[in-house]
Amino acid sequence: MAGATETELVAEDTTGTGAVAAAAVGIAALLFALALAALFEQVDLADPVAGVSLVVVIGALLVLLGGAVATFGVGSRLGYVQTTPRPTAGVVASGAFGGLWFVVGGLVASQTFGLGTVGWLAAALLTGAVAFAATAFPREDVGSTLPAGALTAFAGLVFLTGTIGPSWVWDLGWADQASFTAEFTVPAITLFCSLLAGWSSAKAYGGFGARGRHMGAYLLVYLNALAIVGVLFVLIAFTVMKGIPGLFRGFEVGLGVGPTTVIDLFVGIPFTDTAVGFAFSFAWPVSWPFVMNGIALLNEFNGVLPAIVGTVWLVVGAVLFAVPLGIGAAVFLTEYAEQGRFTQVVEVATNGLWSTPSIVFGLFGFAFLVPRFGNQKSLLAGMLTLGFMLLPLVVITSREAMLSVPDEYRDASAALGVTKWQTVRSVVLPAALPGVVTGIILGVGRIAGETAPILLTAVGGVFVAGGQRADVFGGFQFTGSPPFVSNPELLESTTALPYQLYALIKAGVGASSNVAHPEEFKWATALVLLVVVLSFYAVGIVTRYYFRRKLHHE
Repeated sequence: MAGATETELVAEDTTGTGAVAAAAVGIAALLFALALAALFEQVDLADPVAGVSLVVVIGALLVLLGGAVATFGVGSRLGYVQTTPRPTAGVVASGAFGGLWFVVGGLVASQTFGLGTVGWLAAALLTGAVAFAATAFPREDVGSTLPAGALTAFAGLVFLTGTIGPSWVWDLGWADQASFTAEFTVPAITLFCSLLAGWSSAKAYGGFGARGRHMGAYLLVYLNALAIVGVLFVLIAFTVMKGIPGLFRGFEVGLGVGPTTVIDLFVGIPFTDTAVGFAFSFAWPVSWPFVMNGIALLNEFNGVLPAIVGTVWLVVGAVLFAVPLGIGAAVFLTEYAEQGRFTQVVEVATNGLWSTPSIVFGLFGFAFLVPRFGNQKSLLAGMLTLGFMLLPLVVITSREAMLSVPDEYRDASAALGVTKWQTVRSVVLPAALPGVVTGIILGVGRIAGETAPILLTAVGGVFVAGGQRADVFGGFQFTGSPPFVSNPELLESTTALPYQLYALIKAGVGASSNVAHPEEFKWATALVLLVVVLSFYAVGIVTRYYFRRKLHHE
């Protein structure tokens, strides 16, 4: 019996007028996706669809959507649709619709009819007042749908009639060489109207009232989430499409096509001071010039290997410097320091440091670190500068992660007679590690793409030591005096992908004869930088997943 009742109710909710509202929500989502694609030039407004241009199709869909929204509201008011609206749409909605129609009325009066200041202001005030009254005084069903539907349908008619077409341009008289074009205006208006009409349609589908407001809010959240995902997808796809030709220029696979590597081995003869040397070489089966070569005058194909290695070393060095210090400071502030004025000052200071522009950190490294490392730019100075940038976020996120660990964990550990440090090491830190790793991921994503700090502290140019990459491991030397270990490689300047991309775009290196196919080279460099940053993200996400799974299993 209960099942039959539920089936009947569901059938009533999903047939007839409910289906119309659901279709309106679907049209709004479709228009939102089309507008995003047009805004990022994935589709052309002049492209034909069933014999007409895309802008005409968008206009027709907007008219259909606006008519459906207004019809639903009027039908609800006349009793043809069963809803539970409030007595009014509210002051916020009234002010919003009044402001929107004020702008529309002013633009039509000034740009279409050519009215002067007094004329367009009077028209704007009149249309805004009418929209405010149409929203505030009727019931919620009419006040939430009629102004939104009318605005959406009006925008569609503007596109259908060709008032704004693919070749439309609005020159701004108060700004030289500034104008609005159809490529931006049509998608922007469509995005706004689809959000507005979609919100009204979702409210109508929910029957207005509390349920309708919730559904309208959910739709806005979902469409904005779709926009975020869409922008990310378009950004990555656009970079990949532009960068693939340059990335794989000169790429070969086969026996002996790659560079030759020579390995020297020295074996000492027992009870003697002599050694026998052996050397053998092998050729790599892959030749990928863009990721295996540097930039040099005699290269047939130039590459970014030194910049890749420099970027990785800069990030690794910053992480090795900042993460232990940051986690240690967070442990002290959370578990040992008395919560009071001192911890408050430290919290404000770390938040301020994280908000500090990167160029300020670069100037600090240039003025404080560079003079202390041979008075020249070096890999070590760049590592420390990026480490200082990363340190505040590690402290903030680690402290928040430790504060989120329930006090019951600490109390249970103390009840077993475990010392404070053992509790921190065995209970608090493992429970907080997923949050700590999340903070490190966010910080690494920022410092890996920074240009200003490394420009002032680390890089010495696109051409670095004949295109040779930084050999940090091979640079370690043992000495007989303190500090007993030295590494000249750390005191040499390097290059990095963000700086190399800056040099290619801004400094004109890509226009010189040293880099063939400059546009392809620029986009391929951007693609490699994106891959490097996403690789750091991937390592961090896998690490966080590992610790989280280990914590749950324990």
